[in-house]
Amino acid sequence: MRIVVVGTSGSGKSTLARALAQALGVPHVEMDALNWQPGWRDLAVHEPEEFRRRVAEASAGEAWVIDGNYTKVRAELWPRATAFVWMDPPRRVVMRQVIGRSFHRALTKTELWPGTGNKELFRRWLDKEHPIRWAWDNWAGNRARYAAIFAGGSFEGRPAYRVSNAREGRELVARLAAERAAETLPI
Repeated sequence: MRIVVVGTSGSGKSTLARALAQALGVPHVEMDALNWQPGWRDLAVHEPEEFRRRVAEASAGEAWVIDGNYTKVRAELWPRATAFVWMDPPRRVVMRQVIGRSFHRALTKTELWPGTGNKELFRRWLDKEHPIRWAWDNWAGNRARYAAIFAGGSFEGRPAYRVSNAREGRELVARLAAERAAETLPI
């Protein structure tokens, strides 16, 4: 299985992707960890070829779960995926999650991606690119875009699962883990 997980910031992409990867016994790749460099340097913007190289390397294996919305690598990444998960909770849930996550990270001074030194800062919360502002500004547009892409529950003949809440996420993890186990059982 090669699964791409997408959705607005704060929708639960990374949380679900980690749970899926663990349940399936495959690597988890967070595209933000591949992209963000020390000093908040954005590879997708400043070194897009290096970002593409990193994503290609991370997705070269036969099984993985990758989360992120980077359109710059969609053409290379999505054709390799065997399934898609669209995290689509209501805006109020997204905002509660992204604000809670940001608050916790700012209080604990948690380094977001090891080795980068990048930490959440309260003073950046109103920046246009901060996840709180980005989630608020882009939630409706992302919802419309992914609804069109995954109309009918598939994308180019591959399954696309829409997850609207935590219960649906847990059920999807259990279902895909059971399917994977059934595939590997001896006949």
